[in-house]
Amino acid sequence: MWSIKWTEFDLGALVRSGPRFGEFFSRLVPPDWSVTGLVINATVETLMIAFAGTFFAVVISLPLGFLAASNVTPGWVSHPTRWFLGFLRSIPLIVVAILFVVAVGLGPFPGALAITFHSIGMLGKFYAEEFETAEQGIVNAISGTGATWLQTIRFGLFPQSIPQVVGFTVYRFEMNFRDATVLGLVGAGGIGYYIQLYVRGFQYEKVAILLLVIIAVVTLLDQLSFWVRKWVR
Repeated sequence: MWSIKWTEFDLGALVRSGPRFGEFFSRLVPPDWSVTGLVINATVETLMIAFAGTFFAVVISLPLGFLAASNVTPGWVSHPTRWFLGFLRSIPLIVVAILFVVAVGLGPFPGALAITFHSIGMLGKFYAEEFETAEQGIVNAISGTGATWLQTIRFGLFPQSIPQVVGFTVYRFEMNFRDATVLGLVGAGGIGYYIQLYVRGFQYEKVAILLLVIIAVVTLLDQLSFWVRKWVR
């Protein structure tokens, strides 16, 4: 109730705004199919930004996840690693994107770097928490055979966590595509640039094509995520 009051929630204002919503959506019809090729190319670029960013984030997040897991490393290692991951998560994606655009210039490269940076904090946290839920008895049994620390992790801990690790990764890739669609607003490549361009030019019939393509790709990624999670289980 406090948050509702603080945000000045007004259901009446929302109802009265109905005609404005109607006016906006009426401008989307009919869609301008002449920009379909351009939009598809921009969408592919956005997918590549999300894929590259997710790939590098996984490569970096897996070792950080092991270091942050309290059942894998001592507290003097796991706690600082968790604080570092929390620091990475605390920086808004758009700020990270602006930083990389200033550092390396315009285009998809800073977008991929921003996705990588922002994903490490979340994936590292997910991985660490999943490693901590592994059955400790199996880990102790592997360790009791005389296995080294790396062998214990490889054969005792990691196999138990693979399904959830893959599930988290695919889910993060889906999120990264949606995040990457707005990076173009700050010059980091992808479909966001055209969203900004057409909205500022009041070319809503072209915005409609952008929305349709984004909806289609997100739906496909959601289905892909479902198939992958089902397969790894």
